[in-house]
Amino acid sequence: MRQSADILISGGGVAGLAAAAAFGTAGYSVIIVDPAPPVTQATAPGADLRTTAFLQPSIPVLTQAGLWDRLEAHAMPLQVMRIVDAGGPEPVARLTHDFDAADVSARPFGWNLPNWLLRREFVARLAELPNVDFRPGVATLRLFTREAEARVTLSDGAQVTARLVIGADGRHSRVRKSLGIGVRTTRYGQRALAFAVTHEAPHNNVSTEVHRSGGPFTLVPLPDHDGRPCSAVVWMETGPQIERLRALPRDAFALEMNERSCGLYGWLEQASALTVWPIITQMANRMTGQRTALMAEAVHVVPPIGAQGLNMSLADLTALIELSTPDTLGPDMLGNVAMLDAYQRRRMPDIKLRLAGIDALNRASMLASRPLRDARAGALHALYSLAPVRKGLMQLGIGMR
Repeated sequence: MRQSADILISGGGVAGLAAAAAFGTAGYSVIIVDPAPPVTQATAPGADLRTTAFLQPSIPVLTQAGLWDRLEAHAMPLQVMRIVDAGGPEPVARLTHDFDAADVSARPFGWNLPNWLLRREFVARLAELPNVDFRPGVATLRLFTREAEARVTLSDGAQVTARLVIGADGRHSRVRKSLGIGVRTTRYGQRALAFAVTHEAPHNNVSTEVHRSGGPFTLVPLPDHDGRPCSAVVWMETGPQIERLRALPRDAFALEMNERSCGLYGWLEQASALTVWPIITQMANRMTGQRTALMAEAVHVVPPIGAQGLNMSLADLTALIELSTPDTLGPDMLGNVAMLDAYQRRRMPDIKLRLAGIDALNRASMLASRPLRDARAGALHALYSLAPVRKGLMQLGIGMR
């Protein structure tokens, strides 16, 4: 069975669904496939209560795709990013600095939402678009490209001809492997625990990173849960330490979690199951092939620091959407060499810069030696004390130009 579309998107995660909505809203015919149906309920099997923070530059493409109107009412604003150094002899906050969005913008840094809710609203948006065909439970098997088109064989036996294939199929991307594109991977010996907590003190829309050793302990604001303030937690540590923590009885885990949080929000209560994620930095050697563009984790994987991951993915999508408009490169340019070369030139320098910055921050957060932790605290204080530097770092982190 042979079918055709303007665009085939391989990958139905948050980035792939956003791409389908954006290109569908722009009027293109889109087929999107993913081997796993999306988790769209908090209580569904596979739901992990992880969250995503959308930074300011991501909002225009979500609005253009008809998604932000669906999300805004559920989103928790992130007004302040708080960095806490707890690298002294005892696990207590010895240095706290607030990076307030009001110093650089009239709007918050970003907005935080649970991933299951994002998928629910994204799937509902796709259902409104008659030119978008979402096929959960279907995988990409083979990719064959020619100068004029790409041909994709799917796991249900369908063969799709498309002007552009977008690989949004994750760090183990089948599309990327089909193109013979290699990756460079950095492993830190770290893993992360992701879960939700309730706490005594309100978070006041403050996202907090507590640095001691092994990696940051991050609390990101969520809406209240069972009448109590609630935050999402990402706790990064060495692999053996994460395994030890995960194996603890619930009461013993609570004691260690509250010690690591330095009591900043009062007593924390675990509100969801623990999930474990590997921490790596990975970058593809290139972003394009014949009639094919890679985006999101098919290109770049970063540690969960500074809410960069999905926002880099949406920057990829923004570039693809802008370059696909006839006014940019002329009519009938979707998926041709000029469009794909322009995409590579636009995105690769920013990706390289952000991966290098996140790598440096992660290595600094892992420091175990007391003298090096003291030096880290001194560097943070020095950077924060210089107002132009502080504002510049905030603008760079958000992605403001």
